[in-house]
Amino acid sequence: MKSAVFATLLASAAAFAPASQKAASSTALQAFEEDIGATLPLGFYDPLGLVADGDQEKFDRLRLTELKHGRIAMIAVVGYLVQE
Repeated sequence: MKSAVFATLLASAAAFAPASQKAASSTALQAFEEDIGATLPLGFYDPLGLVADGDQEKFDRLRLTELKHGRIAMIAVVGYLVQE
């Protein structure tokens, strides 16, 4: 029983230990590391590789399209709530 409690305490303490920093690799995606929306734990996150070539115009177009769709979705939710 004591070993189970000790193991639990050790595991919970390890959760708050600082993570090791990996060396940054140079890729085309580092062009977007400083843009708005790049969060610290993940950095720039592009799981589908939509802007893997590092094209700034394509990145800006996709960002504006995402904002537009988000705004339309918010208006749709307000319309749904008003009808109720």
